[in-house]
Amino acid sequence: MKGKLIVIEGTNASGKSALGIRMAKEWNGEIVSADSRQVYARMDLGSGKVTEEERNGVPHHLLDVRQPGEFFSMADFQALAYGAIEDILARGKQPFLVGGTGLYVDSVTEGYVLSDKKPDAALRARLETLSTPELYARLKAVQPDTEVDPKNRHRVMRLLEKIAAGDGGPAPRQPRYEVLKFGVTWPREELKRRIDERLERRLRQGMTEEVRALLDEGVPEEFLVKLGLEYKYLTWYLTGKMSYEQMTEELARAIKRFAKRQMTWFRKDPDIIWLDMAGDPLAQARPYVEAFLAGKAEETEGSGEGKP
Repeated sequence: MKGKLIVIEGTNASGKSALGIRMAKEWNGEIVSADSRQVYARMDLGSGKVTEEERNGVPHHLLDVRQPGEFFSMADFQALAYGAIEDILARGKQPFLVGGTGLYVDSVTEGYVLSDKKPDAALRARLETLSTPELYARLKAVQPDTEVDPKNRHRVMRLLEKIAAGDGGPAPRQPRYEVLKFGVTWPREELKRRIDERLERRLRQGMTEEVRALLDEGVPEEFLVKLGLEYKYLTWYLTGKMSYEQMTEELARAIKRFAKRQMTWFRKDPDIIWLDMAGDPLAQARPYVEAFLAGKAEETEGSGEGKP
């Protein structure tokens, strides 16, 4: 019998982390973070990591599991997430997978069977000499139907490496869990306002100083830039590549573009039940969760209720 996993997905500044904590409190749960940047220690404000106080006593997993500058892949995430989920289930608790990195979420919920082939260092070195548009053009030439974000340099490069290794097709899937998926959403203008407000708050709280400390301790500039968004733009500001005003304006626009891409990814999944965050999302989710945990998963799957 498969264990049951509840997923909460959403964009930056959508409130998914806080909702996950509320739901975990109500259903005796623990949270597994699905965020590609929150895995790094000392990268808190820039990644939007919940504080110890905000966790409200709910155990969180897959936070601070790597040091800044260390390599971390989807395969690393999947292995750690499987381990955390199995541990939570073995202790009679309910696992909640909460985050905005859609590919990480899907690797667990869909059960991607990932290749254990190691990257080709020589090929990687050659690809690093190309610009991101050049890499994407090369990818489109060999995989015209690719849906990867053309600006996501790491993903484009990784796909080219997989294709070169003869492993460019869709990953086989072996789902391990029964899954109930929730998506959190706001009206577009309200989400934009929330993004702006959160960015201003985190800058006041010391996000610039956080990135400065990482650079001072020797974390490579290239690593921070590759992480994108807050880490990329703050690094560019701190290394003199743009003014503070330019940084804040361009970063706010970049976060909104990223949120739009996140929603595009999530909307492709017909199994997500959408919760209106302007109302009472916990009350909206309750009947679905209770039916799911009672073994009536077929009543909740694929409803798409409230789909944005």
